[in-house]
Amino acid sequence: MASKNIVPDPEKRQAGCQSSHFDNPAPIAVSKTAASATVVELRPRTILTTRGRAATRAGDGDKRTYLTENEVEELMKAAPTARDRTMILVGYTHGLRVSELVNLRWSHINLDTGRIAVKRRKNGDDSEHVLRGREIRALKALRRTQPIGSPFVFLSYQGAPMSRQAFDKMFRAAGAKAGLPDVHPHLLRHGCGYRLVNTGMDTLSLAAYLGHANVQNTKRYAKMSATRFEGLWQD
Repeated sequence: MASKNIVPDPEKRQAGCQSSHFDNPAPIAVSKTAASATVVELRPRTILTTRGRAATRAGDGDKRTYLTENEVEELMKAAPTARDRTMILVGYTHGLRVSELVNLRWSHINLDTGRIAVKRRKNGDDSEHVLRGREIRALKALRRTQPIGSPFVFLSYQGAPMSRQAFDKMFRAAGAKAGLPDVHPHLLRHGCGYRLVNTGMDTLSLAAYLGHANVQNTKRYAKMSATRFEGLWQD
C-alpha cells in the first residue's frame, strides 16, 4: 500500500509547544537530514545539579573558612542600620550561630552588670559571657528604639523577631559592599574561634566559650592558630 503524504494542519499546534520551529515541518526535516549526514553533531544535554556545583565549591582550596577582626569591622561599616551592626558585633564577639543570634532575648542580657546568658543550640552547653563596652552602648541605644516590653533583642521592621533568612540576606549584601562577596553569617562564629585561639586561649576554655559539648569540635581552631608554636625553640 502506497504511503500517504500527511500535511500537518497549520491551525493545530502541538500541546506545550509555543515556538513556530515546532509548528513548521520544514525546519525539522532539514535538521534530521543534516544530522544523518553528520553535518550537525548532536550532543546530549548536560544537566548541572546543585550537588555537582556544591562539590566543586567544596573542593576549592581558596574557600573562606573564617573572618578576621578587620573583616568584621568592614562588614559592620557596610551594614545599613545600627541594628544590623549590633547583630554582627554580638554574633562575632560571642561566637553565636544565626539561630542563637535571632532568638536572643532581653531577659538573657543584663546591661547593668555587663553579662549575657548565651543559650546554645544543637545540644551545646550554655554559658555566661562578659559584654564588651561597645556592645553595652550599642544594645542600650537599640533598646531605646524598640517598643517597651519587646522580648526579642533584634526585631524586623514589622516588629517581629528578626528571621534567619533576613539576617543572611543583609549579611551577604554587606559583604558584597565591603568587597567580601563570598561571606555567610556562620563565618562570624568561626572568626570568633580563630581570634580567641590566636590570643592564647586554651582548647578547653574555647570549647566552653563556644558551647562545644565535645572538645573534638574545638580542635579545628587550634589548627588555625598562627601563634601556637611560637617560643618553642630558643636560640
